[in-house]
Amino acid sequence: MSDDIVLTYRIETPGSVEKLAAKIASDQSTGTFVPLPGETPELKARVAARVLAVRHLEPASEPAFGRSHDDLAEPRVFQCGEADIAFPMEAIGTDLAALMTIAIAGTFSIKGFSGIRITGLKLPEAFGRAWPGPQFGIEGSKRLTGVSGRPIIGTIVKPALGLRPPESAAMVRELVEAGVDFIKDDEKLMSPAYSPLDERVKAIMPVVLDHEQRTGKKVMVAFGISATDPDEMMRNHDTVLAAGGNAAVVNINSIGMGAMAFLRKRSGLVLHAHRNGWDILTRHPSLGLDFSVYETVWRLLGVDQFQINGIGAKYWEPDESFRRSYAALRRPLFREDDRPLPVVCSGQWGGQAPETYAAARSTDLLYLCGGGVVSHPMGPAAGVRAVRQAWEAAVAGIDLATFAADRPELAASLRAFGGPDAKGA
Repeated sequence: MSDDIVLTYRIETPGSVEKLAAKIASDQSTGTFVPLPGETPELKARVAARVLAVRHLEPASEPAFGRSHDDLAEPRVFQCGEADIAFPMEAIGTDLAALMTIAIAGTFSIKGFSGIRITGLKLPEAFGRAWPGPQFGIEGSKRLTGVSGRPIIGTIVKPALGLRPPESAAMVRELVEAGVDFIKDDEKLMSPAYSPLDERVKAIMPVVLDHEQRTGKKVMVAFGISATDPDEMMRNHDTVLAAGGNAAVVNINSIGMGAMAFLRKRSGLVLHAHRNGWDILTRHPSLGLDFSVYETVWRLLGVDQFQINGIGAKYWEPDESFRRSYAALRRPLFREDDRPLPVVCSGQWGGQAPETYAAARSTDLLYLCGGGVVSHPMGPAAGVRAVRQAWEAAVAGIDLATFAADRPELAASLRAFGGPDAKGA
């Protein structure tokens, strides 16, 4: 493997793609707007970024940045292309803040773009040695939930806001008795005045541990521990761990890379990454980052489970974006066990199981259903059974309606949520 850090940039410009690629390489390494004393050929040979290749794409008639920019107002053709640019390890090292500053964030301030998106990132093996990666990942999540040969079936405590600790505990009691594998706090629930984290943990964990004592099954409950102050977040982590918990929801964009690194070094919990805010970085197809670039950084930092929406999501993300995200998480970076568990979520119920399985060709995932479980017309227990039945049918290649003929839970789910071809609940 090369010692270079290689990024792929999709460039749109009213000028020359080649010139802008060269400008990225210069501006983000040794160059500036005037020649500098000490900028020798030897220096550039050692630490300057360099353009490896440029591939031209179909031009665009409208600029991605919009015509409100003065230099983009005139009608013209906008040239498009992909450029692979290599940054020497000597210039960046394995520090992720340096990588983000030099090769990613700084690029967007360069003049001349009408669109710029980072679509690829290849890192030397030194990054795999420098950063811990997932502590639990796919295999640890399956082991702790006692699930094998099928997806981990999960749900969310709803409503997202407003429930007090005893009310949350009552909901959890109903869900663990329903046979669910995983329950999480909504990402918006951290430690509000009406439900402080320590009181929520004290109310919920006895329910979980009592169910484990009676049945042998310990349902994984992920509590929201995110906080601005890393020390406070660590105290939240310790509260969950001391009470017998084994998972936490972390709002990764809100806490930042440094706090995530701080937490991972000390963590004894499965870290469930909620990526709220990622949409800011990616929603426009000609701006921002591809998920494969974004997830690489957070995977190195150590997330164990990664939310990626799903087929027929209730949010904006198209199905193809989910497929790419799932494929990105499935590929090992540097070793087989550095893969987080993909979390399929957002408006999911059993109806999307066949298409999800067709895209994933694996059951190594957490299938997270909110209303698809708790709003089942026969109750949450039937909701859990209906989702499991849908996945049994999907893996066996059997039509859901056919499979539901002697399975009332699945049949009721199909009627309530729109039929076997419906997407979203």
